[in-house]
Amino acid sequence: MVTPEEEALLLQRAEEHRVTVPRLLIESALAPTGETPTERRNAVVELFAVHRLLAGIANNVNQMARATNVTGEVQAEMVATLRAVRRTAERIDTAVDVLGQS
Repeated sequence: MVTPEEEALLLQRAEEHRVTVPRLLIESALAPTGETPTERRNAVVELFAVHRLLAGIANNVNQMARATNVTGEVQAEMVATLRAVRRTAERIDTAVDVLGQS
């Protein structure tokens, strides 16, 4: 028997994961480490997004390095780009931590 409070929590969590309550219960019960397939899928989606972002940043760094080699001057955008590298690395760390907690 589910109490009204428990039912409210189940409905809230199901809504957060955009699944039905039965789907939430099945995923939770069958997940070996308490992680639902929905949570794992979201973490993988985040890793792919970060991968695409990192590829774009790497391209920018390569272009700036090429320009620096030609002119002998560090490009003005280098500081902002290196900050983006740091933010991206932090996103990777966070996504890996989420996967590692499961």
